Amino acid sequence: MEKPELKIFLAAPRGFCAGVDRAIQIVEMALEKWGAPVYVRHEIVHNKFVVDGLKDKGAIFVEELDECPDDRPVIFSAHGVPKSVPNAAEARNLVFVDATCPLVSKVHIEAERHNKNGLQIVMIGHRGHPETIGTMGQLPDGEVLLVENELDVQNLEVRDTQNLAYVTQTTLSIDDTFSVVQALQEKFPAIQGPHKEDICYATTNRQLAVKKIANKIDALLVVGAPNSSNSKRLVEVGKRAGCKYSQLVQRASEIDFRALEGIENLGITAGASAPEVLINEVIDVFKEQHHVDVEIVETAVENVNFKVPRVLREPT
Repeated sequence: MEKPELKIFLAAPRGFCAGVDRAIQIVEMALEKWGAPVYVRHEIVHNKFVVDGLKDKGAIFVEELDECPDDRPVIFSAHGVPKSVPNAAEARNLVFVDATCPLVSKVHIEAERHNKNGLQIVMIGHRGHPETIGTMGQLPDGEVLLVENELDVQNLEVRDTQNLAYVTQTTLSIDDTFSVVQALQEKFPAIQGPHKEDICYATTNRQLAVKKIANKIDALLVVGAPNSSNSKRLVEVGKRAGCKYSQLVQRASEIDFRALEGIENLGITAGASAPEVLINEVIDVFKEQHHVDVEIVETAVENVNFKVPRVLREPT
């Protein structure tokens, strides 16, 4: 039987961002410098394929610092950690490297600046997400209040309505955040916002690329992990932009082909922690079943690069 035709619209930018590249490089350089094992507190980035690859090289992933021995280096994930974590590492004289994405660190610094100016902070983010925990943990309890949606804003009680500022998780949906910010500004007209948007360039670019292809496609596949906030947001953005079917998959083996029967135009993108090899794997599986024509739809060119910490660039 002749293979059916399939047009794939490949969103660009997609996949790895500069913060993820840097975090993976930090683990690899730490293994080169100190040898295996190197401990990593929490998944360095939210992608099983990446984590498993680093495990094979000698990284050991743990959830808490007390699982790390005193005589081995430990790395903090790209999502950031509460201040209590590096403080505890210093108290134990551990060698540690902070792989927090510089754009997340920017939000941490912003929150501290507002706090020094006497402002209570409202954080727009997802409860329980490592980045939210890390940002809220930069300041004492009660100094950062979490809201996830507009209803949370309506129920929010603050210390002083005239001394407030807000920050956001870097991986949120632009549209969702806009509506929550509007609700905050309506309820607290004096609230101060960030000097520059907290949602990171990579999150924004990937969402805009999905919007660009949404009206061209019958279905959208987002390559990413189920615990990746920015990947899940891409699925939602696709649906809201008019794509009838939008699915998150970690690997090609997770694709629901029955849901894609008869489609002629497929969109593919990937969250910021998904490597290109997994995107190619998805495209290849469709090439087995279809005559595939791939069109790259590029909405931005990314040339951001973050340096690794100095301790890894210095000789042992």
